[in-house]
Amino acid sequence: MGLRSGHARRRATTLVAVATALLIAAPALAESVVLTSPDGRAAVVVEDGTGDPTYRISWRGSAVLAQSKLGFTLEQNGSIGPGMRILAVRRREGVDRYVLPMGSRSEVEDRYREASIDLAEPSGSGRQMTLVMRAYNGGAAFRYRIAKQPGLTQLRLAGEQTEFAFPSAYDCTGFNVGHFGSSHEGEFDSFNAASIRGHTLFDLPLMCRAEKGSFAITEANLHDYAGMYLAGRGTGELGVAVSMAPHPDDKWVAVTADLTKGALETPWRVVLMGDSPGEIVPSTIVTSLNPAPAGDFSWVKPGKYAWDWWNGPTLAGVAHAGMNDETIRSFINFAADAHLPYMMVDDGWYVNSGTAGQVLAGADATRVIPGFDLPGLVDYARTRGVRLIVWINWQLLDRDMERVLSSVERMGVAGIKVDFMDRDDQAMVAFHDRLISATARHHLLLDLHGAFVPRGTVRTWPNYITQEGVMGAEYNKWSRRVTARHNIALAFTRAMLGPADYTPGGFRNMTPETFVPTNAPPQVQTTRGQALALYVAFLSPLGGVADTPDVYRKPGGGWEDGFDFIQEVPTQWDETRVLSGAPGESIVIARRKGQSWYLGAMTDAARTVTVPLDFLGPGAHPARIWADGATPAALAISERDVSRDDALTLRLSRAGGAAVRIGAAR
Repeated sequence: MGLRSGHARRRATTLVAVATALLIAAPALAESVVLTSPDGRAAVVVEDGTGDPTYRISWRGSAVLAQSKLGFTLEQNGSIGPGMRILAVRRREGVDRYVLPMGSRSEVEDRYREASIDLAEPSGSGRQMTLVMRAYNGGAAFRYRIAKQPGLTQLRLAGEQTEFAFPSAYDCTGFNVGHFGSSHEGEFDSFNAASIRGHTLFDLPLMCRAEKGSFAITEANLHDYAGMYLAGRGTGELGVAVSMAPHPDDKWVAVTADLTKGALETPWRVVLMGDSPGEIVPSTIVTSLNPAPAGDFSWVKPGKYAWDWWNGPTLAGVAHAGMNDETIRSFINFAADAHLPYMMVDDGWYVNSGTAGQVLAGADATRVIPGFDLPGLVDYARTRGVRLIVWINWQLLDRDMERVLSSVERMGVAGIKVDFMDRDDQAMVAFHDRLISATARHHLLLDLHGAFVPRGTVRTWPNYITQEGVMGAEYNKWSRRVTARHNIALAFTRAMLGPADYTPGGFRNMTPETFVPTNAPPQVQTTRGQALALYVAFLSPLGGVADTPDVYRKPGGGWEDGFDFIQEVPTQWDETRVLSGAPGESIVIARRKGQSWYLGAMTDAARTVTVPLDFLGPGAHPARIWADGATPAALAISERDVSRDDALTLRLSRAGGAAVRIGAAR
């Protein structure tokens, strides 16, 4: 388990200053290492003065994390890390500068300072490890490296001893997933850190407000390792500690590593920081901590898709809606008429499918069900400028990946949606890696559902175009959980980590009181204005348009109000700014594509927000505004010219929102 050999072949898109300084001293003289970000706002201190290595982090001179433990726990109750002393330090400065076609900004420049700190046990076996620490303009990150050494050739890790200790009881927002092995779908609730218990288990990220500014804890570059969760430290200590998904066949082991095949390098433990939660949301540090792509990904084309699943088994104009040619052809026609480049064919198209997470005997994703002409539908879609994406249960790919991928590639589909992994242990992480690289070889887009949250992989593999790991619109079919408050909290937490296949587009808008969970046709308990804002608030280079085609069409012809915004809003961005808001309450987010800006505003309670437009360029700009109307499904649409000296006043209904385009329509 070591640095991938492919890294050496990756394009040189990370520019690193060659000036390094090496400090080697006796452990007693090298008790602390201070590392500050290039802009001076973030600072990290690593110490061994307590007898064990620890670290602490500050923002603008104020403590964010108190003295926190480092190291590993071994399977047999041993440890690596405690008792180690600082042996040597190597420093360098760098900048990650690259083009990110699938993210919150297209041109990235993340500057950092780095210290590689060699640690060693002063007696006994004298085991060693390296802690690589970085201080970014906007955060800090660190990872461990353990190489083969005398007496240490194999590792069986029960877990890490890594902590994120809080100096005071912060107000936080997080998703208490409660257990390992899930689809990572749930609410990000607000709470005080004093309420965290030892049995608490948070998914990523965890967002908190410090004395000065805010921070979010997550990880990056997850490969050959178990996924990270954040557990309570226990014994009444404030903060959280790393907890890892155990191996499916041995609950006492989370990670195994054969050091004779290469050094163990853990994922990066990341602390994003800013003066406000909104400053953290556009961060690209997580993607910057992933390797550059290898190969040509110019074939990856972002866009939106029509979908045959969310809206249920009924479809206007189709007598027997279901997995048949007439139904799929109807969705293809809708996608073509609406200028959506993709249509997604969900579960049920291959032999012995249609049972969601259950895999029936004889299920075969290389054989189409009788009477369903998938090759003919692929050809028909192509004549209309649409390409198909097909659903596959992950277990079929795990059994025979190359045969299945070769088959769907020959069928001419654009990509696959893979579902129900619902784990992030080391074995499942390895499956993700195999599948992502294999779909790239077969020139297939990949959408993972039942998947863990993003770790920045989209930088390395742009074909991994979107993923779930979010409680999205499907929950409206059977619950009341997808509230406006939930959507706003997602914008500040899960959505900032990377693509979220939330599947927006619900146009049967109800008030929270009149909303009824319904399978077909499903409703949403937010306004039409918020439905549009979701396309700006949540990143997804492959964007869902989830509702039935008929709900987007006016009875007399033309599109329903607001659908024009869905058609034109981009799915990839050049720049992102959060203009106002707080988790669970409201958000106004602005994203730029080319010369045009798109704004999404969402609120829980009814409110009026004033949005300064000082981020605009000089001159007058045409603006089109889709605001909440008199009923949940109504919109108040207006147009005006605006300048950087102006401010927009948006009146948002309860569970409401608004969308704005400033600049020319696409």
